[in-house]
Amino acid sequence: MARRAALWDMDGTLVDTGDLHFEAWRATCRAHGRDLTRAEFYATFGRRNDETIPLLFGDRCTGAAARALADEKEELYRAAALAAGVELLRGGRELLARLGDAGWLQAIGSSAPRRNIEQILRLTATTPVFAALIGGEDVRDGKPHPEVFLKGAAALGVEPSCCVVFEDAPAGIQAAKAAGMRCIGVTFRSHHGAADLRAAGADDVVHDLSGVDPARL
Repeated sequence: MARRAALWDMDGTLVDTGDLHFEAWRATCRAHGRDLTRAEFYATFGRRNDETIPLLFGDRCTGAAARALADEKEELYRAAALAAGVELLRGGRELLARLGDAGWLQAIGSSAPRRNIEQILRLTATTPVFAALIGGEDVRDGKPHPEVFLKGAAALGVEPSCCVVFEDAPAGIQAAKAAGMRCIGVTFRSHHGAADLRAAGADDVVHDLSGVDPARL
């Protein structure tokens, strides 16, 4: 049997960290002279910081200043996550275990910085589950480019056609399909409905991870 792999987006798919990110971005924006609306946040959620900052600040913040602003936001986010704690979304722990028991390799493929990914895995006690972590600084092109998932598959030594991606955003689903992988859309804490995820190419859409049967994958 061919080796199989599950590639996981993190924010909004494995964990509900949207509000923590929003508050960190809003505090950072206010410190630099602008407010941040929920609509603006939703439009950028899941993007890498080097893509988000130009959308929020235009030409006002570039180069070293943009990198410093991103670091400022991520420090706020990590501190808030550490203080509040983070839990896996419903059904997540059970699905990770069932996939592992069935012989699936698993990796993270996220736009988040690696330090964020590592902290979330520590807080949720899931570090040993994942054989590879691909974060925002590990790729040149963010989602919907397929690079993050292709690198995840390569790190696991699994053909893209033998991978299933779990995602909550259209850009991530488009990235998975461009990589030649199947994709399950998750709507539980998503800012996108099932219709949006199917339109992006999701092979199936579930409300939460308890609705996924590994045998069907």
